[in-house]
Amino acid sequence: MSKTNESLMQRRTAAVPRGVGQIHPIFAESAKNATVTDVEGREFIDFAGGIAVLNTGHLHPKVVAAVQEQLTKLTHTCFQVLAYEPYVELCEKVNARVPGDFAKKTLLVTTGSEAVENSIKIARAATGRAGVIAFTGGYHGRTMMTLGLTGKVVPYSAGMGLMPGGIFRAQYPCELHGVSSDDAIASIERIFKNDAEPRDIAAIIIEPVQGEGGFYVAPKDFMLRLRALCDQHGILLIADEVQTGAGRTGTFFAMEQMGVAADLTTFAKSIAGGFPVAGVCGKAEYMDAIAPGGLGGTYAGSPIACAAALAVMEVFEEEQLLDRCKAVGERLVTGLKAIQAKHNSIGEVRALGAMIAMELCEGGDVHKPNAALTGQIVAKAREKGLILLSCGTYGNVLRVLVPLTAEDALLDRGLAIIAECFDELA
Repeated sequence: MSKTNESLMQRRTAAVPRGVGQIHPIFAESAKNATVTDVEGREFIDFAGGIAVLNTGHLHPKVVAAVQEQLTKLTHTCFQVLAYEPYVELCEKVNARVPGDFAKKTLLVTTGSEAVENSIKIARAATGRAGVIAFTGGYHGRTMMTLGLTGKVVPYSAGMGLMPGGIFRAQYPCELHGVSSDDAIASIERIFKNDAEPRDIAAIIIEPVQGEGGFYVAPKDFMLRLRALCDQHGILLIADEVQTGAGRTGTFFAMEQMGVAADLTTFAKSIAGGFPVAGVCGKAEYMDAIAPGGLGGTYAGSPIACAAALAVMEVFEEEQLLDRCKAVGERLVTGLKAIQAKHNSIGEVRALGAMIAMELCEGGDVHKPNAALTGQIVAKAREKGLILLSCGTYGNVLRVLVPLTAEDALLDRGLAIIAECFDELA
């Protein structure tokens, strides 16, 4: 009997806990660049990119070749037992890429959550303080500390009780919803007045562009003021670039467009083209605050993943993917705004590079989120052969994270499907 999505879903339901969500009831069999083929032989255009993991596309030949070569050498020693050059070389390249005119060092781990956890450990060790300020709508992971930082309870921490203490929530600036830079800075000052003195705060962590929160872009003026506030009080600024990094926004790291540098930067997702590696890069003096043995992990900085990441960085240079990112973003934004012009259910189209979102609302009122329509569009697009993702605090944002290597014709086909969906549903 041939495999079907339905039969595999039944097996999944019996074997996998329900807490592991699944957006699309599809089982992938193979993929190439910006398309995925399921177990039933149907091809889909991939506008999800494994949630911002495949900026260089599925199975980029250079990444595959690098991994195959590494497989003939070694797959694991644990870097803390026997080191290997790819780990060091990747750290050198990340140090050179991360914004900031200061000496840097990089720690490699395995997941984005792990990178964020370690950034907090480093900040606490470097400052001798324990408190952390995060932002409304922020997403930083699913481990216990990162759940505390994540600004969305359902579904991430629902039913799990209170998360770790010492975390305080500031407002993320969002002009569309009436939160100015002044409001956001004032919310931090309120924390200082009501909850914790600045001398008790080790770090402020922020996504330069919110991911799960809805792809809101932090204004440059706010980032400048945030940097100044951190400097005033000896607080470390952490840029969570897990989703924005590796070229998604038109620069390799989004903070390059923000006018300031963070003290610590977390990265993961697209850095290794689908292989699990993540890390923290920061000022050398802060990165060295923890004694030997306090950082690391058994699989952290896998030689296979390091080889993949080094290939990804070469692909960005050879194929000029940062320029391609801007072109992809412009093409998609133009197409999505043309759809918006016909449908007042689209409250805003926004983007930084090729990190693109459409916010859906009721009757043109951006203060009335339309999660129902968002879900219907995602389902209808799937029926038509396009994989989309939703996000946002209210589940009313469509996000596009298509591989930067996707051909223009494929982008146009995806746009046509989105247009059809709105014509039929909105």
